[in-house]
Amino acid sequence: MKIKNILVSQPAPQNEKSPYFDLEKKYGIKVDFRAFTKVNGSDVREFRKQKINILEHSAVIMTSKAAVDNYFRISEQMRLTIPISMKFFCVTESIAYYLQKYITYRKRKIFFAQKTFDELLDLMAKHRKEKFLLPVAKTHKPTITKKLKAAGFSFSKVVMYETVSADLSDLTDIHYDVIVFFSPVGISSLFENFPDFEQNGRIIASLGKSTANAVKKAGLRLDINAPTKEYPSMTMAIEKFILENNK
Repeated sequence: MKIKNILVSQPAPQNEKSPYFDLEKKYGIKVDFRAFTKVNGSDVREFRKQKINILEHSAVIMTSKAAVDNYFRISEQMRLTIPISMKFFCVTESIAYYLQKYITYRKRKIFFAQKTFDELLDLMAKHRKEKFLLPVAKTHKPTITKKLKAAGFSFSKVVMYETVSADLSDLTDIHYDVIVFFSPVGISSLFENFPDFEQNGRIIASLGKSTANAVKKAGLRLDINAPTKEYPSMTMAIEKFILENNK
């Protein structure tokens, strides 16, 4: 099957450096973006039930932009002033720079990994005396907390938001050759919005083990799976598929 268009179930990138745009230019295909999920923040009452004091922590682990947004939203709603001494440890550079939305970057102690959480753990190892706060979604992977416990870090996990299905009524038809998913919630959203969806010849791509399991559980055929040792990113895996099929 020759790939002509791709639907990425995430918001469009905010800059032109996305590797998806490189795929467009390199292979003459069309890539569209449409978020299949949305984030609902926990309210202050729900947060307080967890009995977590934000200011008792000296460092924060940021694993997503949603975590950043909701950490500062909850802090503002509780009228907390985040001290200048607070350290931020981010899984990626893009998340670290996203902090500029809320704080003056150059005045803060901000650390970030290049690609993996294991890299971030190495950075955190130099700050073992800190008490870390880990903002998470209501449904989240246990991998990170397991690694933090195994490494002996002092941390608190706190639920600050929930990822739910988005309203896709503006998508009258899923006519794309490839649909790319990044979470099990994205799969749920597809069938909530299109209960009669049939894969037929469409290519399904998924990122991560839990998303791949959700694809199979939904009775869909998984054609592109990332990351792998050979293809550590979704765009690399898609490019491999294009090279094999767009001949």
